Amino acid sequence: NPFTDTLLFFTGQHGDQQALGVYNWFLLALFYALLIGSVVIARRSWQADPEQRTVAHLWTWVARTLLGAMWFQASLWKLPFPQSPGFLDWTSAIIEHAAFGWHRALAADVLVPQLFYLQIIAFSAEMFFAVSLMLGIAVRLASLLAIGFVLQLWLGLYRMPIEWPWLFWFMIFTHGLFIVHHAGRSLGLDGLLRRGNTAARPMTDGHGMAS
Repeated sequence: NPFTDTLLFFTGQHGDQQALGVYNWFLLALFYALLIGSVVIARRSWQADPEQRTVAHLWTWVARTLLGAMWFQASLWKLPFPQSPGFLDWTSAIIEHAAFGWHRALAADVLVPQLFYLQIIAFSAEMFFAVSLMLGIAVRLASLLAIGFVLQLWLGLYRMPIEWPWLFWFMIFTHGLFIVHHAGRSLGLDGLLRRGNTAARPMTDGHGMAS
């Protein structure tokens, strides 16, 4: 059930985590660091800027942090290197289930033969999405890249019977909202850095002289 699964993940006992051996504990420590960092940044933003103290900003922070946690967990089964059995299975599925023939041929001729490098790219991308969303830094860039990442999954697994194509679009819609609403500025580092830069900029008069 979801409660047991969450508890297993937070204690490093989930199946994808246990498969990593000793590296499991390093990644679990990294996850806790990101989670604590997200809370600390949100608290500081809440205290420093009264405009941040709204339900909209709070909900955006929660949604952004949870989606980042999703990307973090999704990255785990891309390990271990040099080749994850799960990653091989799902990449190979594109050969049979992609929406278009050119995509199926690309998977057969390029993606699967170069799986080692593709796995590194996929893991790095998903970890970048996780760090960006959980800390609220470079969120618009990460969300734009994530949309492209998910579009590839949508087309690659479009004909797979156990997948629901609309699921990918819910992820795309969410990342799109993060872009248009500047989600990193809601209790995130993007907001802190922006306010810091604004505060550091000197006031000028009409002739460009600092006042």
